Amino acid sequence: MARIAGVDIPKKKPVWVSLQYIYGIGSTLSQKLLAQTGIDPDTRVDRLTDEEINRLRELIDRELKVEGGLRKEVNLNIKRLIDIGSYRGLRHRRNLPLRGQRTRTNARTKRGARKTVAGRGQRRGMTKK
Repeated sequence: MARIAGVDIPKKKPVWVSLQYIYGIGSTLSQKLLAQTGIDPDTRVDRLTDEEINRLRELIDRELKVEGGLRKEVNLNIKRLIDIGSYRGLRHRRNLPLRGQRTRTNARTKRGARKTVAGRGQRRGMTKK
């Protein structure tokens, strides 16, 4: 297995797909990196030469913030929003969606499983059939 940016990328997949296993690299960025290094995107990782792997590794280390450094930066940005008390910070603190989505319905992924609340079943004045 080739190890780039502290991540073992899969051998049997095309290089452009394998690079996406690194946090911070998506499909577009992986295509750009391969174009810069002159590597064919459709070649499998196990068919890459050591020199090609080293070129890729050096380019990623030199120009991109990936994995631990990027995760740390994202967490610090969220912590800063919480500390200054911005709207987005409050939404992060309460584990609610922060980009204006509705929460009366939906938002189950962010809010978690449903919690039953007493008195929500039958409405007052309604008789049971």
